[in-house]
Amino acid sequence: MYKRFFKPVIDKSVAFTALLLLSPLLLVILICLAFVNKGKPFFFQQRPGKNGRIFQIVKFRTMTDERDQIGGLLPDDQRLTTVGKLVRSTSIDEVPQLYNVLKGDMSLIGPRPLLPQYLALYTNEQQKRHLVRPGITGWAQVNGRNAIGWTQKFKYDVWYVENISFMLDLKILFKTIKKVMLSEGINAKNMATTEPFNGHN
Repeated sequence: MYKRFFKPVIDKSVAFTALLLLSPLLLVILICLAFVNKGKPFFFQQRPGKNGRIFQIVKFRTMTDERDQIGGLLPDDQRLTTVGKLVRSTSIDEVPQLYNVLKGDMSLIGPRPLLPQYLALYTNEQQKRHLVRPGITGWAQVNGRNAIGWTQKFKYDVWYVENISFMLDLKILFKTIKKVMLSEGINAKNMATTEPFNGHN
């Protein structure tokens, strides 16, 4: 009952309320990011959702599109702006995904939506992470986020899918708040983001 009915209702209610309350702060951040990113405050990308259905995720843009002499993107840490670093360290870059929650593409809590090219690399067990809507935060995020390897992340994701409950979601919510306040696990070691999944790591 919780998974099928109450969870979606809670998701949309909380997302709407949070966007309303945070709108003044989000407007200031939007203006700052639009300035440093040449009028592009948002980052859009295709991600697989429940049952692998592709949707477009929205986040605040924390990195520029600067490229090297041969046209390749510069490393993440070189493209991360000062404002972007602050936004990322506080996880505010994830807040626009509340819009995805309102649309029904995402949940507040669930396995993080990754890249479409990873779909063909998952084992049958890892594919279970797509049996539910992806989340803004999840069990893997409060147990290491980018500081842990992919194999362990997927184990956490599948465990969550098999054990969804209101109390578990509440626990993840409180742990997320703690993680954000302490800025734990934001980046992988020596990287602005985490390394790509290759089917083995």
